[in-house]
Amino acid sequence: MLFERIVAEGLAHNSYLIGSGDEGAVIDPRRDCRVYLDIARRNHLVIRDIFETHRNEDYVIGSRELSNQCGAEIWHGAHMPFLYGKPVKDKDQFTLGSLGIEVLETPGHTEESITLVVRDREVADEPYMIFCGDTLFAGDIARTDFFGQERKAEMAGKIFDSITGKILPLGDGVIVCPAHGAGSICGGTIADHPFTTIGYERQTNPLIRMGRDAFIAQRVTESPYLPPYFRQMERYNKDGAPLLVRNPFPKDLRIAEVNEYRRAGCQIVDIRSPTSFGASHIPESLSIWREGLASFMGWVLDYEKPVILVDDFNLDLDQIARHFIRLGYDNLAGVLAGGFPAWTKAAQEIAAIQTCSVWQLKERLEKESPFLLDVRDIKNWRAVGHIRGAHHVYVGELPQHLSEIPKNEPVVVYCDAGFKGSLAASILARNNYRTITNVIGGMTAWKQAGFKTER
Repeated sequence: MLFERIVAEGLAHNSYLIGSGDEGAVIDPRRDCRVYLDIARRNHLVIRDIFETHRNEDYVIGSRELSNQCGAEIWHGAHMPFLYGKPVKDKDQFTLGSLGIEVLETPGHTEESITLVVRDREVADEPYMIFCGDTLFAGDIARTDFFGQERKAEMAGKIFDSITGKILPLGDGVIVCPAHGAGSICGGTIADHPFTTIGYERQTNPLIRMGRDAFIAQRVTESPYLPPYFRQMERYNKDGAPLLVRNPFPKDLRIAEVNEYRRAGCQIVDIRSPTSFGASHIPESLSIWREGLASFMGWVLDYEKPVILVDDFNLDLDQIARHFIRLGYDNLAGVLAGGFPAWTKAAQEIAAIQTCSVWQLKERLEKESPFLLDVRDIKNWRAVGHIRGAHHVYVGELPQHLSEIPKNEPVVVYCDAGFKGSLAASILARNNYRTITNVIGGMTAWKQAGFKTER
């Protein structure tokens, strides 16, 4: 049996390729799908089937793209009217060489969610591993809020019943292969484990151990963040995302071309560090550091206006482009040729955002009272504490809460370490806030310095 886990960094997304003999199947492929074809060719496999465990919300599913390149059949749950592929129902069976694949309907995260039970009949008829999508995670259970407040209790009950009634009875030794790992927005406290087992989750997963009624009671009170790009992903993944028709590597753009895009209206994403961005950047740029692209572009970018990247040295841009592809941003126009140094050498217009250390902030707060804006997520705001007098707005939701931020007084922004603060500051600057300061080091540095926090 061949087994490969393919991780899409940034999204904490797991897809899988399994094979036996000369036949292979892919589960929940990402849109940049060359990796599956390469693995199959190295192992002399033909990818025959593509399974989707559910309609994903946080990335573009790559099933149509992969099928277009290898001819495999696409299968997904029957309880959604997909415009592509074929439906499967509970207890449907597939054969892949010596492997048997059984479909279990496991609704809760979504209505059409399925779990795939794999048996290696060359060894035994007992279940060996499962691919459960976003139903069960290591140490967590997937979110159940996508159908609105009025259905939270219903969907929480469904996912708990799916896990306890269909997954747990498969046996404690069965390997669990979820679609996400630690850091995914589809879970709250996913453990940093590449795999888990049914027995381990039965014994250690606090959400399973609390029981059905307590689980539902907790879930109806939760309101996880819902990035606006999720709606685009839901449409793409129900109707079928457009096939890629261009080279994903960003095109080099001359300064004159960048300025032409600016005049027509575009989105400039500066992927440099917060300190570099603060010192100087192209006016109206958004500051999203490299490692934060997958997590935050979907909060602040639209799918219509062209996107232009700005970096220092334009390194590893192929990986950067993949983040855009996986989230369905086919409007990536290119990258500033020569990086930001080329822009400054050409005497082009620049803007800046003030930065400060926590020591400077402490001194400033003893003398004046700027509007102090904390843009961390609500969990850190509550668990770690905050600086006295701070106002809280999560950075992803900041564009919808600008009316709460005064324009007639200085604004000081802080986050965990300065990166989300730089994004927040750039959002404010794009909306004509003029006196902005980003705290480099954020709450991490504030606590390291021994300064007091409140809760």
